[in-house]
Amino acid sequence: MTTPAFPPVPARLPGQTPPVTLVASDLDRTLIYSAAALQLPMPDEQAPRLLCVEVYEHKPLSYMTEQAARLLDELARTTVFVPTTTRTREQYGRIHLPGPAPRYAICANGGHLLVDGVPDRDWQGQVAARLADECASLEEVRAHLLATADPAWLLKERVAENVFAYLVVDRPALPGSWVKELSAWAEPRGWTVSLQGRKIYAVPKPLTKSAAMYEVARRCGATTTLAAGDSLLDADLLTAADHGWRPGHGELADSGWGAPHVEVLRQRGVAAGEEILRRFLRAADPARPGPPGPGR
Repeated sequence: MTTPAFPPVPARLPGQTPPVTLVASDLDRTLIYSAAALQLPMPDEQAPRLLCVEVYEHKPLSYMTEQAARLLDELARTTVFVPTTTRTREQYGRIHLPGPAPRYAICANGGHLLVDGVPDRDWQGQVAARLADECASLEEVRAHLLATADPAWLLKERVAENVFAYLVVDRPALPGSWVKELSAWAEPRGWTVSLQGRKIYAVPKPLTKSAAMYEVARRCGATTTLAAGDSLLDADLLTAADHGWRPGHGELADSGWGAPHVEVLRQRGVAAGEEILRRFLRAADPARPGPPGPGR
């Protein structure tokens, strides 16, 4: 894939508002990584130093490299950095990213827009209205999931923020045809289905990270949007951004998904998170000294 050239920043006349770069990035397996997802093949003495950014039930859960933490701190001070996650608000609240607290955050795959940590009621109302007008109800979809899932492979069933549902499954025992059948059932009802690791997500089609990103861009007057993500639920976000990056791992990599303006990085695991942050900084400031990183 050819690396897209970043467009030059136009000269700013006196009195003009400076350009604003919005960075909307997925978190899990994009910027932050569980111990199982780190993918550090080198000996411990050669591995990068890690910073824990999430603790749950008194146990460390998610990490980034210390260098990535420094890059994120710089990014959050020079752009409008927007954490963009499928996590619920409660799950997002467990994460403590380095740098200044983001003004905006997108949770529940776009179902909630946080402004200074507080859910935006106007956005919630817009989302609720679209879901009611365009999709079958969550109750109908959840009932279908429970009626058709087999206890032999179903481990957990959850509803997230009262906007979408997901199942945790025993992946080796899951019949390959079940997800296809569920997708065919959900499509005419305005829902989409994706299988990611051990989770099967059923999400209303209007519930997207890109819609929430556009809303933040409108509010802050962004002139450029940058994005990164690794999962199928990030595809719309990457498509909507001016420039995007995806790591060498994840569902998008496994499916071979791509777009002309989305760079495919060769790095995998926590090293990919560090490289993504380098690329964000380089794109936000083309005059930034030094190369954008080790490359793809």
